[in-house]
Amino acid sequence: MPRQEPGEPYQRINLDEAFTLHDQNDGVVIDVRRPDEYEAGHVKGAISIPVDDMFSRIEELPKDTKLLFICAQGVRSGLACEMVAAMGLGSDNLYNIEDGTPAWIDKGLPTSYGSDR
Repeated sequence: MPRQEPGEPYQRINLDEAFTLHDQNDGVVIDVRRPDEYEAGHVKGAISIPVDDMFSRIEELPKDTKLLFICAQGVRSGLACEMVAAMGLGSDNLYNIEDGTPAWIDKGLPTSYGSDR
Protein backbone atom coordinates (compact mmCIF):
# COMPACT_ATOMS: atom_id res chain seq x y z
CA MET A 1 0.00 0.00 0.00
CA PRO A 2 1.58 3.32 -1.03
CA ARG A 3 2.40 5.49 1.95
CA GLN A 4 3.31 9.12 2.35
CA GLU A 5 5.54 10.49 5.08
CA PRO A 6 4.63 13.92 6.53
CA GLY A 7 6.07 16.70 4.38
CA GLU A 8 6.98 14.48 1.43
CA PRO A 9 5.36 15.42 -1.90
CA TYR A 10 5.38 11.80 -3.13
CA GLN A 11 4.31 8.33 -2.12
CA ARG A 12 6.66 5.51 -1.17
CA ILE A 13 6.11 2.07 -2.71
CA ASN A 14 7.84 -1.29 -2.45
CA LEU A 15 8.91 -3.62 -5.26
CA ASP A 16 5.66 -5.57 -5.35
CA GLU A 17 3.60 -2.40 -5.63
CA ALA A 18 5.94 -1.03 -8.30
CA PHE A 19 5.81 -4.27 -10.27
CA THR A 20 2.00 -4.28 -10.20
CA LEU A 21 1.86 -0.71 -11.59
CA HIS A 22 4.59 -1.53 -14.16
CA ASP A 23 2.88 -4.78 -15.21
CA GLN A 24 -0.47 -3.03 -15.66
CA ASN A 25 1.12 -0.19 -17.66
CA ASP A 26 -0.17 2.16 -14.97
CA GLY A 27 2.83 4.45 -14.87
CA VAL A 28 6.31 5.03 -16.24
CA VAL A 29 9.53 4.11 -14.45
CA ILE A 30 12.18 6.85 -14.36
CA ASP A 31 15.67 5.58 -13.50
CA VAL A 32 17.63 8.44 -11.92
CA ARG A 33 20.98 6.65 -11.57
CA ARG A 34 24.09 7.46 -13.61
CA PRO A 35 24.19 6.16 -17.22
CA ASP A 36 26.76 3.47 -16.33
CA GLU A 37 24.50 2.18 -13.55
CA TYR A 38 21.50 2.17 -15.92
CA GLU A 39 23.40 0.20 -18.56
CA ALA A 40 24.47 -2.40 -15.97
CA GLY A 41 20.78 -3.32 -15.49
CA HIS A 42 17.49 -1.48 -15.15
CA VAL A 43 13.73 -1.95 -14.97
CA LYS A 44 12.51 -3.02 -18.41
CA GLY A 45 11.06 0.03 -20.15
CA ALA A 46 12.57 2.54 -17.72
CA ILE A 47 13.51 5.99 -18.98
CA SER A 48 17.01 7.08 -17.96
CA ILE A 49 17.15 10.62 -16.57
CA PRO A 50 19.96 10.99 -14.02
CA VAL A 51 18.95 12.98 -10.96
CA ASP A 52 21.63 15.59 -11.78
CA ASP A 53 19.87 16.22 -15.13
CA MET A 54 16.31 16.35 -13.78
CA PHE A 55 15.91 20.14 -13.94
CA SER A 56 17.18 20.39 -17.53
CA ARG A 57 15.22 17.37 -18.76
CA ILE A 58 11.88 17.92 -17.00
CA GLU A 59 10.09 18.17 -20.37
CA GLU A 60 10.98 14.52 -21.09
CA LEU A 61 8.80 13.30 -18.24
CA PRO A 62 5.47 11.93 -19.43
CA LYS A 63 2.47 13.97 -18.33
CA ASP A 64 -0.79 12.72 -16.83
CA THR A 65 0.55 9.36 -15.69
CA LYS A 66 2.16 7.95 -12.59
CA LEU A 67 5.91 8.54 -12.43
CA LEU A 68 7.73 5.77 -10.60
CA PHE A 69 11.22 6.96 -9.68
CA ILE A 70 13.94 4.41 -8.94
CA CYS A 71 17.64 4.49 -8.11
CA ALA A 72 19.89 2.06 -6.24
CA GLN A 73 18.47 2.42 -2.72
CA GLY A 74 15.65 4.97 -2.77
CA VAL A 75 17.66 8.08 -1.85
CA ARG A 76 18.29 9.68 -5.27
CA SER A 77 14.81 8.70 -6.43
CA GLY A 78 13.32 10.44 -3.38
CA LEU A 79 15.35 13.54 -4.22
CA ALA A 80 14.12 13.37 -7.83
CA CYS A 81 10.52 13.23 -6.58
CA GLU A 82 11.16 16.32 -4.45
CA MET A 83 12.71 18.16 -7.41
CA VAL A 84 9.89 17.30 -9.80
CA ALA A 85 7.26 18.30 -7.25
CA ALA A 86 9.05 21.64 -6.77
CA MET A 87 8.81 22.16 -10.53
CA GLY A 88 5.04 21.83 -10.40
CA LEU A 89 4.28 18.20 -11.20
CA GLY A 90 1.40 16.90 -9.12
CA SER A 91 2.39 14.90 -6.08
CA ASP A 92 -0.55 12.52 -6.64
CA ASN A 93 1.41 10.96 -9.52
CA LEU A 94 4.87 10.82 -7.91
CA TYR A 95 6.14 7.55 -6.46
CA ASN A 96 9.50 6.55 -5.00
CA ILE A 97 10.37 2.86 -5.35
CA GLU A 98 12.18 2.47 -2.04
CA ASP A 99 13.89 -0.88 -2.60
CA GLY A 100 15.94 0.16 -5.64
CA THR A 101 17.10 -1.42 -8.85
CA PRO A 102 19.50 -4.05 -7.42
CA ALA A 103 16.61 -5.48 -5.38
CA TRP A 104 14.37 -5.39 -8.50
CA ILE A 105 16.96 -7.39 -10.46
CA ASP A 106 17.63 -9.81 -7.56
CA LYS A 107 13.90 -10.52 -7.35
CA GLY A 108 13.88 -11.56 -11.04
CA LEU A 109 11.51 -8.81 -12.16
CA PRO A 110 11.59 -7.65 -15.83
CA THR A 111 15.04 -6.21 -16.49
CA SER A 112 16.93 -4.82 -19.49
CA TYR A 113 20.65 -4.21 -19.95
CA GLY A 114 22.73 -1.74 -21.93
CA SER A 115 20.89 1.11 -23.57
CA ASP A 116 17.85 -1.05 -24.42
CA ARG A 117 14.70 0.12 -22.68
